Amino acid sequence: MKKIYFARHAKATGQEPDARLTDEGIQQAEQLADFMENVGVEYIVSSPWERAVRTIQPLAERKQLQVYTDLRLQERVLSRVHLDHWMDVLKQTYLDEDLKLEGGESSREAADRGIQLVQELIERTEKTIIIVTHGALLSLLIRHYDSQFGFEEWKTLSNPDVYLLEIKEAEAQIRRVWTTE
Repeated sequence: MKKIYFARHAKATGQEPDARLTDEGIQQAEQLADFMENVGVEYIVSSPWERAVRTIQPLAERKQLQVYTDLRLQERVLSRVHLDHWMDVLKQTYLDEDLKLEGGESSREAADRGIQLVQELIERTEKTIIIVTHGALLSLLIRHYDSQFGFEEWKTLSNPDVYLLEIKEAEAQIRRVWTTE
C-alpha cells in the first residue's frame, strides 16, 4: 500500500512566497513533526515557498531526510490583479473548474499540475511520502480523490492540516488524519 500525506503549511506572516512562519507556526511545525515522526516517511516533497519548507523542516531534520521542492506544489494563483471580492470568485472556481481570471489559473489547471506530481510520486518506490503545499491547492488535490470536497470544506482547513491518501491496487481513499483545531 502506498501512503501519501498531504500537509498544509503552518501559520505564516502572509501570503507571499517568502512569508515566514509566525511564532505559533514554528510551534505548529514541531507539533506536526511529533505527529508524523512514526509514520515511516521515506520521501518529502514541498512547495518551494518559505512557509511550506519551514513547516516540514523539523520532521526532515529528525528523520535525516532531504526536503525536495517542486514548483507544482506552489499555491494556486487566483488572479494577478487585486480582487475585493476574492472569496466570491474563489467559490465560483469550485463550481466552474475552468473559470480563469487575469493572470491566474483555473481550478482545473492548478489541480492538474498537482495531480501530475502525485502520479509521479505514486510510481516511486518509497511507500510513505509527504507532500507539503498550500490551502487552495491542497483542497483541489483532495477534491480529485473526493468530489464532495469543495469551497465549504476548503474554509474548514486549518494551518497546518494533514490528509492521508492511501492507494491499494487501483483503489484510492483520502481522509483527514490530523488538524490543529
